[in-house]
Amino acid sequence: MLVGCGPKRDEWEILSTLEELKRLAETSEAEVIGQVVQFRDRRDPAWLIGKGKAEEVAKMAEEHEADLVIFDHELSPAQIRNLERRLPCKVIDRTQLILDIFAQRAQTKEGRIQVELAQLEYMLPRLVGRGKELSRLGGGIGTRGPGEKKLETDRRHIYRQIRDLKKQLEEVKKHRRLHQERRKKTEVTQVALVGYTNAGKSTLLNRLTGAEVLAENKLFATLDPTSRLLDLPSGQHVILTDTVGFIRNLPHHLVAAFRSTLEQVREADLLLHVVDAAHPEASEQIAAVEEVLEELQATEIPTLMVLNKADLLERPQVEPAAQEMIRISALRDEDLAKLKEKIEGMLRPKQMTVNLAIPIDRGDLLSALYRVAEVVSSKADEAAMEIECRLTDKQLEKLPLELKQRLT
Repeated sequence: MLVGCGPKRDEWEILSTLEELKRLAETSEAEVIGQVVQFRDRRDPAWLIGKGKAEEVAKMAEEHEADLVIFDHELSPAQIRNLERRLPCKVIDRTQLILDIFAQRAQTKEGRIQVELAQLEYMLPRLVGRGKELSRLGGGIGTRGPGEKKLETDRRHIYRQIRDLKKQLEEVKKHRRLHQERRKKTEVTQVALVGYTNAGKSTLLNRLTGAEVLAENKLFATLDPTSRLLDLPSGQHVILTDTVGFIRNLPHHLVAAFRSTLEQVREADLLLHVVDAAHPEASEQIAAVEEVLEELQATEIPTLMVLNKADLLERPQVEPAAQEMIRISALRDEDLAKLKEKIEGMLRPKQMTVNLAIPIDRGDLLSALYRVAEVVSSKADEAAMEIECRLTDKQLEKLPLELKQRLT
């Protein structure tokens, strides 16, 4: 069963996030048998919902034989304790549900470490509220001792685990930084797919690059970043990276834990913001993604908004005020061709086309040019090689002085 709570003036938003909670529950293989919403201006500090509404939820859970109640807000330790005492089944909140999905779906070592770290950081302040098995310290004779020792042991153990996981994560980050530095040296252009969960990023990666990334009609089908080589119409190669999908009200434990996964977004030369254009709340999803990009300090990176799933639309659901935008269906080959041209067009302003003549006997200059620049065409006569090539500002800096002097 699902439970939502908030002021009546926010009714639409409450029902919308509850619908998203339903999809999250289904992603976690749960069957939703009912939902309860309470409209109130202030959430109850002891129950979240009112005590009377908690009684109502308890009766409904008994009638439907529910074995789990999920609240659409993060519950405090006291609220969890009170609700578990009253409800006839297990109680979790939105944060725990998302953590559970991430735990199920993380495949890489880094992903698993980050999930475990987020779970431990969520659990730590809630140790005191874990119920009778900890025999919490109370007042009076006969209540001191074992409970407090057990609690302190648990707490120390979790602190130790968190410390170890952070060390492991730092090692993984070092390896990734080395890869990124190697890519920078080779001047490989990086393009990152970002967007709301289930917008079609993985399908787009698969269709553009021939990758075989899991693509399901579920929230958080992809958690681990995947990079593949993408060939553009001119023959230029770029690295295309699929990233974890964003979501509204993402638990702050996960924002912190997965920041390193999203660091690749900041390294990108171009972002493809993929939007499910057929979704009735596409505008809200765009706003949620832009908020996370702002947190990541990635708003200065050139961004192409890709309005996906155009094949499901009779008329546009959303008309974002993006400077660069393209409407496509990832399932149509002609749309993918247009998208590649658009990507190339947005990357091209970073390059300049130059011509030079290199004497036939200067193989050293020719070799230096091929090492640094993207050669478009070459034509030889008896005296020299006429070469047309494309260069970025950074590549231009790496050219030997003699070659710079020959540029036209």
